[in-house]
Amino acid sequence: MHAAADDRDEAVTSVDAVDAAYGRLREAGRPEVWITVRDEADALAEAAAVDRRTAAGERLPLAGTVAAVKDNIDVAGLPTTAGSRAYAYDPDADATSVARLRAAGAVVIGKTNLDQFATGLVGTRSPFGAVRNAWDPERISGGSSSGSAVATALGIVDLALGTDTAGSGRVPAALNGVHGVKPTRGLVPATGVVPACRTLDCVTVFARDLPLARRAVELMSGPDGADPLARPDRPAPALDAAPRVAVPAPEHLDGLADGWAEAFGRVVEDLAATGAEIVEVDIAPLLEAAALLYGGAFVAERTVAVGDFIAAHPELVGDDLDPTVAAIVLAGRQAGAVDYVRDRERLDRLALDGLTRLAGTAALLTPTTTGHPTLAEVAADPVGANARLGRYTNFANLLDRSALAVPAGAVAGLPFGVMLTGAPFADRTLAQLAERIAAPPVELLVVGAHLRGQPLNHQLVSAGGSFVADVRTAPSYRLYALPTTPPKPGLARVAAGGASVAGELWRLPATGFGAFVAGLPQPMGIGAVRLDDGRLVSGFGCEPVAIEGALDITGHGGWRAYLADTTRS
Repeated sequence: MHAAADDRDEAVTSVDAVDAAYGRLREAGRPEVWITVRDEADALAEAAAVDRRTAAGERLPLAGTVAAVKDNIDVAGLPTTAGSRAYAYDPDADATSVARLRAAGAVVIGKTNLDQFATGLVGTRSPFGAVRNAWDPERISGGSSSGSAVATALGIVDLALGTDTAGSGRVPAALNGVHGVKPTRGLVPATGVVPACRTLDCVTVFARDLPLARRAVELMSGPDGADPLARPDRPAPALDAAPRVAVPAPEHLDGLADGWAEAFGRVVEDLAATGAEIVEVDIAPLLEAAALLYGGAFVAERTVAVGDFIAAHPELVGDDLDPTVAAIVLAGRQAGAVDYVRDRERLDRLALDGLTRLAGTAALLTPTTTGHPTLAEVAADPVGANARLGRYTNFANLLDRSALAVPAGAVAGLPFGVMLTGAPFADRTLAQLAERIAAPPVELLVVGAHLRGQPLNHQLVSAGGSFVADVRTAPSYRLYALPTTPPKPGLARVAAGGASVAGELWRLPATGFGAFVAGLPQPMGIGAVRLDDGRLVSGFGCEPVAIEGALDITGHGGWRAYLADTTRS
C-alpha cells in the first residue's frame, strides 16, 4: 500500500506499487469485485512512465498511487458497462475525473462492479455477481459503488472512484470500514460518467486514508468546460475551536442494528470531549425529503438516463438487466410534469424547514447507515433492505449537501461508520471535523499461524497489532487442519456438536486492520466470532469448501495443542 508521492518512502516506485497491487488482486480471490481488469503489462508501462517523469523532477502528487474506477465512469482503453453487458461501449477518452487523477500520477488498474446503472445501495444488483463484503463474505458490500469500496478495503488499491446519488459513495464505505468522500455537487465534473440522476450525481472517492481521499478530490475539482453543472469551489469558513455539531433526536435513531446506537453514542461523547458542542436536532424534514428521491417524481431522471435502453430490451430483464433496477428506472415514466413541479415545491419547503433547524451548526453527525444485512436478507427483501440503508444519505444530494463517511470502529466484528453532512462547499470543514473522530482499534481473534511464535505472527505486528489476552471461543466451533503452506487451521461455526477453541485476542488500529485483511489468501476471511464470555469480535473463518476433507482437530482444544501432540507422536 502506498501513499502519495509527498508522503511515501522514496524507494517505492510506481512500478513497485502497481506490481504489488496486481499481486494483492490475485491473492484476494475476489473476481466479483471487478468487471474489467486492465492488462498488467499496460499498467506497468504507464507506471514506468510515471517513474521517469518523477525522476526527471516533475512533481506528480499521486505518483506511486494505484486506483480503481467504478464502471460507470469512462477510462480510455477499457469498456464502460454501467453493470450491463448489452449497454457496454468503448469510450474515446477518460472521464475528466480519471484524466485528472492520471495526470497527477495515479495508475488505474481496472473497472469495478456496481449496482447496475448506479441504482441501489446494496451491491447485489449486477449480472456480474453480487460483491461480497470485505470483512464478511456472507454480508453485502453496499452499493452502488460496491467494487470500488471493497477493492479499497482489501488493500488492492490505494483509492477508488465511485459515484453517489443516494449514498453510493458513503454506504459501502461504512460497510467496509473505509473513508468515503462525497464532494459538494458539481465540484468534480461528471463528464464521462453514465448518469443515474444527472442533476444529483457526484463523483466520489474511497480511501483508507482521509488525507489521500481529500487530495484526490482537490485534484479532480474545478469546471472542465464540458459539464454544464460543474462549478468552482468556494472558500469555506475555518472550523471553530468549539464547533456546534447537530445529532439526530433519539427517535430518529430507532431501528439501528444491535449495538449501533451505543457505538454512535460513544462517537458523540468522544467528539464532545474534543470541545465540540453537541446539539440535538429533530431531522424529520430531512428524512421526509430523503423519501422523495425514490418515492417522488425525481426518479424520472433515472428514466431519462437509461430508460429508453431498458424499454428497448425487455427480453434482457432477468438476465443482463436486473429486474429490480429495471422496475425502478421504468417507474419514472409514471411521473408527469405536474408531479415533478409539485415534488420540487415540496422539496423546497422541506429543505427550508430542515436546514433552518441546522442553522449555526458546522455539520450533522449521524450513523452512515442503519445496519449491515446479509446477502440472503437482501435477496429476500431487495427493495425494503435498500430503502433502510439510505435513511441518512438520501437527502444529501437533493438538498445540495457535502458529506463524508468516516470509519468508527467495529460492532460485533463488523465495521461501523458515521457520517458528517454539511453545507455546500463545506468539504474541507467536514474533513477537519472528521480528524476529531478517531476510529477505535479493532479486536481480532487469531487461532493458528498468526498466534505468537507462529510463522505469520509478523503480519499482525507489521499492521500495528498488539497482544491483548489468551481467550477461547464459545462452544460452537470446530477447528480443522488445512493443507496450506505454512500449515494453518480453519475455524468453522457449527449448529451442533461444537466446542470451545483456544486462541489469542489482538488489537489493531483500523487502518492496520485493513492492511492485514488485504494480505489474507483464500480461503481465509474475517467474520464475527463469539467468545466464551459472550463478546463478538472479528476473527478468522474460512469458506465451507475449504474444510471438505480437512482433518478435524477440534479435540486437541487449539492449534498449539495440536502441533504439540503431532510432534510428540
